[in-house]
Amino acid sequence: MATVPPSPQFSAPVLGEPAWSIALLYPGQGYWDEQEYLDLALSSNQLIEYSDGFVEVLPMPTIEHQLIVRFLLDVFRLFVEPKDLGVVLFAPLPVWTRDRQYREPDLIYQSAENHAKSNRKYYKGADLVVEVVSDDAQSHARDYEQKLADYARAGIPEYWIVDPQAGTISVMTLAADKYETHGVFKASDEASSRLLDGLRVNVSDVFAAGKR
Repeated sequence: MATVPPSPQFSAPVLGEPAWSIALLYPGQGYWDEQEYLDLALSSNQLIEYSDGFVEVLPMPTIEHQLIVRFLLDVFRLFVEPKDLGVVLFAPLPVWTRDRQYREPDLIYQSAENHAKSNRKYYKGADLVVEVVSDDAQSHARDYEQKLADYARAGIPEYWIVDPQAGTISVMTLAADKYETHGVFKASDEASSRLLDGLRVNVSDVFAAGKR
């Protein structure tokens, strides 16, 4: 059984130092449990992910990032909702990927059947997720490597990686327990979904939306 680290000793508040009395209301890194994470994530406006006792506050997105997410949200909703296929939502919203891990995809599509099974607070898995890659190395590795493995392990059938820096949209589809590349779509292409048959989006339009 893990031992909780000792609390730091402190005296009167000092200008510029953290408010330790508030910080100590939360567990130390490595000691968070799922309910503690959910209590924080569902009551804050921060993008917070959780893995094996550790929490990570993700960088706030840029205007460009959010314009791209909004454009894709509109495209997905316009395809999904008239057909009553399910629900398309957006971060912040925790998605359970395995025991002791939750991720925060930028966009989440959940079929009508799976949406109906949810607890109305967060999803356990998803049918399709989208990540828009931020322009730092850590975010690039998170979306292309860590989340690629996490979403595959969670059994999420389709994963879109939208990369404004590369100008590409990579659509990954699940085969057994690993993703295969359905397509890496560039400026002159239309990115397509295998899961949502008939859904297509012009790649140039996606990235142009971020420049408005």
